[in-house]
Amino acid sequence: MERPRRILLGAFGDPGHAFPMIALGRALVSRGHVVTMQTWRRWQSAVESEGMCFAPAPEYDAFPAPTSSGSADGEPLDFYEAVIHATRDTTPLLRRFAPELVVSDILTLAPSLAAELEAIPCATLVPHVFPEAEDGFPIYSFGAMLPRTQAGRQMWRAAQLPVRTALEHGRRALNRTRDALGLRPLHRFHGGTSSELVIVGTFPALEYPRRWPEHAHVVGPLMWEPPAVEVPLPPGRAPLVLIAPSTSQDPEHRMLEAALKGLARLPVRVLATWNRRLPPRGLTVPDNARLVEWVSYSQTMPACDVVVCHAGHGTLVRALSAGCVVVACPIAGDMNENAARVAWAGAGLRLPRRFILPRGLRLAVEHALSDASMRERARQFADWISERDPASEAAILVERLAQRTAVGRDRRGALAGSSA
Repeated sequence: MERPRRILLGAFGDPGHAFPMIALGRALVSRGHVVTMQTWRRWQSAVESEGMCFAPAPEYDAFPAPTSSGSADGEPLDFYEAVIHATRDTTPLLRRFAPELVVSDILTLAPSLAAELEAIPCATLVPHVFPEAEDGFPIYSFGAMLPRTQAGRQMWRAAQLPVRTALEHGRRALNRTRDALGLRPLHRFHGGTSSELVIVGTFPALEYPRRWPEHAHVVGPLMWEPPAVEVPLPPGRAPLVLIAPSTSQDPEHRMLEAALKGLARLPVRVLATWNRRLPPRGLTVPDNARLVEWVSYSQTMPACDVVVCHAGHGTLVRALSAGCVVVACPIAGDMNENAARVAWAGAGLRLPRRFILPRGLRLAVEHALSDASMRERARQFADWISERDPASEAAILVERLAQRTAVGRDRRGALAGSSA
């Protein structure tokens, strides 16, 4: 067992980013480390319940929007202005807590930049599939599968040229931010990701084959969820289908409404949740369905056969961990990428947005229930994770980095002492 370390975790406050970091923090605490987690106030009780100290994060929006938090004069902050303010707000926390290591979520730049200012080593947690494309890969978030031919790879090589231009613009913008904070510029793309340790919190089977950097490790999904009351399942022995909408997308609940209508006459039981986001209008609940405010995925999914979802990464890996076939209905962001990966892996199917209709969902669920190869592939995901503890594996990687950097500091100190 490693000696206790002081470790600061920082995570953007959405569940898809905060929850994996809470899982890592719980594992670090169980291994005897002193952990502080900086996140939004809405997760304070969750952080403290897992034995960590809570530090409030500056709640600047991650992307410019009309409703974004304003600067002192009321003008909205753009992304990098918010990063500068958040970094300056975070630096005093590092000086008070004096961590030996910082672990920052991939979207949370402030803790990593503050750590660099204070000469503290930093790791990055990627709570989804690795977003850095390799030569011949499809553009990340397009939702395209890995090409099977040389012609397909060549097409994507050409398509990546504008992406490199965008990455160069991003590098320059980040370097302007770094300059404003007094940090040297970086010459590599993806400068917000650690060059010392990157922990990728997804299933290896969802990652396209690639040459991995030595400092990047795919450990499996880091899963955590808040306590929840157990929800009774619909009665009967027919296959159980869970409708699990996104907690942030699809405000009209188009997928939920289409699923209730489309599955009404199938010989299945349906458990559907509106995830504490009231539908804008009343929904008709058929006789074979139950509609509830919230469900615990860890309690419910092991009893399910199929999960219909928007393919947010957290919901997707929960379903695969329970051996459920996934019907992925992506509508925004990295959902398209996640849907492509689960279809590529053979553990589910992707329903394009234009087909998120009662008939489309009925046909997709029928296919998912009848395809033995998809059911077997989903069970293989469940078997894989039943033999592993990804959060503990991630904690061990964090310990090793802390140990390496501590040894390096001790050696530099000894050399400095002998020179004197």
